[in-house]
Amino acid sequence: MRAPQSWYTEVLRQGDPQWSATAEDIDHAFVRVGFEIEDIDEFPTITGPLVIGRVETIEELTEFKKPIRFCTVAVGEDEPRGIVCGARNFAEGDLIVAALPGVVLPGPFEIASRKTYGRISDGMICSVSELGIGTDHSGILVLAPGTAEPGADAREVLGLDDTAIDVNVTPDRGYAFSVRGLGRELAGSFGVPFVDLGLGFGAQADPAHSEPPLVATGDAWPVAIDDDSSATRYTARVITGVDPSVVSPWWMQKRLMVAGIRPISAIVDITNYVMIELGQPLHAFDADKLTGTITVRSARAGEKLTTLDDVERILDPEDVVIADETGPIALAGVMGGAATEVGDVTTSVLLESATFDPVRVFRTGKRHKLTSEASKRFERTVDPQITAVASDRAAQLIVDIAGGAVSSPLSDAQVRVAAPAPILIPADEPDRTAGISYPAGTTSARLREVGCMVDGSEPLEVTPPSWRPDLSQRADLVEEVLRLEGLEDIPAVVPRAPAGTGLNAVQRRRRSVGRTLALDGFVEVLPYPFMPTGVFDTWDLPADDARRRTVTVLNPLETDRPELNTTLLPGLLEMTARNIARGQRDLSLYTIGQVVFAGDHVEPVEALDVTKRPTDDDIAALDASLPYQPLHVAVALTGLREPAGPWGPGRVADHVDAFEAARTIARAAGVDVVLSATDHRPWHPGRCARLTVDGRTIGHAGELHPAVLERAGLPKRLCAVEIDLDAVPIVENLPAPQVSPFPAVLQDVAVVVADTVSAAQVQDALTAGAGDLLEAIDLFDVFTGDQVGAGSKSLTFALRFRAPDRTLTEEEANAAKMAAVAHAGETIGARLR
Repeated sequence: MRAPQSWYTEVLRQGDPQWSATAEDIDHAFVRVGFEIEDIDEFPTITGPLVIGRVETIEELTEFKKPIRFCTVAVGEDEPRGIVCGARNFAEGDLIVAALPGVVLPGPFEIASRKTYGRISDGMICSVSELGIGTDHSGILVLAPGTAEPGADAREVLGLDDTAIDVNVTPDRGYAFSVRGLGRELAGSFGVPFVDLGLGFGAQADPAHSEPPLVATGDAWPVAIDDDSSATRYTARVITGVDPSVVSPWWMQKRLMVAGIRPISAIVDITNYVMIELGQPLHAFDADKLTGTITVRSARAGEKLTTLDDVERILDPEDVVIADETGPIALAGVMGGAATEVGDVTTSVLLESATFDPVRVFRTGKRHKLTSEASKRFERTVDPQITAVASDRAAQLIVDIAGGAVSSPLSDAQVRVAAPAPILIPADEPDRTAGISYPAGTTSARLREVGCMVDGSEPLEVTPPSWRPDLSQRADLVEEVLRLEGLEDIPAVVPRAPAGTGLNAVQRRRRSVGRTLALDGFVEVLPYPFMPTGVFDTWDLPADDARRRTVTVLNPLETDRPELNTTLLPGLLEMTARNIARGQRDLSLYTIGQVVFAGDHVEPVEALDVTKRPTDDDIAALDASLPYQPLHVAVALTGLREPAGPWGPGRVADHVDAFEAARTIARAAGVDVVLSATDHRPWHPGRCARLTVDGRTIGHAGELHPAVLERAGLPKRLCAVEIDLDAVPIVENLPAPQVSPFPAVLQDVAVVVADTVSAAQVQDALTAGAGDLLEAIDLFDVFTGDQVGAGSKSLTFALRFRAPDRTLTEEEANAAKMAAVAHAGETIGARLR
């Protein structure tokens, strides 16, 4: 919201005639009440003789390629000055701004007397952009008759000693898109009484008590609101005898240009001016082009409307339109229609002031890719009590500036809306929230300052003003009090951590897993928690796979990612692909996060009362409404697991590395994991292991299926692990294990088994048969060949034996080893090689 400093000064001086402040003071005042200043732009300094001139004669010079005029301009001297000008938007007798030789315009650009187009140009006729006030350079600045006498100092007449202040207005504060709203905030920050621009009776004024509307003797123009339009109020009045050639006074043009609105004509300028002043958008129709009752209704399918930007738009039944008997004449709250536009011959105006539904206006603007100053305000909700007041203000300005008379009383169609219920708030609620003791009466005083009606004593009964729809609950009122008292005055106190037991077992396990993977060379990534659509189809997952039971988000951040993850692999594979695309081909990535499974037990709950603590039943119902959200850990490996160098070509990561990563995670969690062959998409069926702990499946590891990798645009070999950490039992390794001080005895054993027997089965059998003396067992060689026979393989294990209370002898260790081989022979058919 951009406006000149002089406008704010005029507003605040209605409450305190002696008030004044610098632009920097106003900047600090806005910041003090929570508004950010985008820019403070001082009008450029112009030196030299810049004066008001009157065009006496115009001679058209036709011998040149482009139209050129030679003008004589009276500038308060004995003789008029001759000035060459190419603009066409002025006529003889118009008042203009003349820069005489010696003037330095913004740029800097010095004006001098010079010969051009065969004539001596003794100065320049200025446009708005050349004066540094606005950006319009399409024509020169024409002032209204009687603005000043020729020769007057243009700097003083135009008010060029001014500053434009641009305030960043947040979406929840629609009232601040007006000088009325920002003036109220500024008055509160400076402690100046505020006189409401629209109501005229101060912040507590009742719109019903405002001055009587303009008196008219004709018939009211019929207006109506259809129920399906969602509009709540529509007013209209007719003003006849308007002079369409009248130029808006300079003070109005200047304020509009600073606000970023180009002056067009007196009627249009007045509607825009009142919109900036009061925050109520208005629209003027050419009354002679209207037929019958004006109705606010939903558009009908197939209807068309050509808007003011000369674009024909096909309307949607969701659009709200203003229509007469011929059909739509405007898009409600967005833009008027070209067929009823106010033009150069308009002498009768129908002035519209209305209250439309913010959501319908927003959707219409998005649907038609159309925005306007009016729609920006309607989308954020305008003050419903200012509708008629704004119409009165604009009608009076039209009569005063463009002539004519109000020829019809105000037509006012309204839809009854329930009055908002008062909000109950303890007087000391802001004190307890901020941790500060404010003086007694602060809460009620500050709330009255923003326009609230405050009754009662404890608790206070607060009714927010009509222009503050954002004040809907106690927390909003507390925020207002703290904002006006000064958020910077609230001390920053670091809360004292309560005594406790530290991290629980689940938290310690999660940290242990992450730390262990990081120490093992893996890098943590944070994928999106949303899945792209169709990912499970590219994996060829069965229709009954549990991972297809996804939870769909009602308002997803991206339309192509509406579902929450049931597995971490899609996001992890996307991160892998992104890193590969950026040149990183040797990757070891991991992520830890929650996944979400839809369940039949999930039931919605009603919104809780935020004014009190929820009961145990409320909390239980909330917990029951949540879907199942287990914590998973996932790993992805591709490229070289061991880097290349002088020592060799490096080693490509394969499924064995994925198996070891699974064991690493299990060790970090304090459990022993058992791997067994399985077929589980998206893993390769011949290189996939099921991970189990105590007979319960906790995840899978191995190499991904080549078809899945090809469809995802990933390398031909990529390994992955995914484990459900919540399915892993919590193991408390307390107290610390005892360490034997006696030496270990090392033994190797090679056994021959069938090809169909896995190494894990052999290791389990040897471990079970070796007894308590076995401390560790590791596989270090696998051999196949003629020596062991077809269909068989030889597995060699390193066994470490140790006794806790004595030095173990070789005979005892050998006996334990042979017992292990014997047990393996009985259970899986192993024989000593």
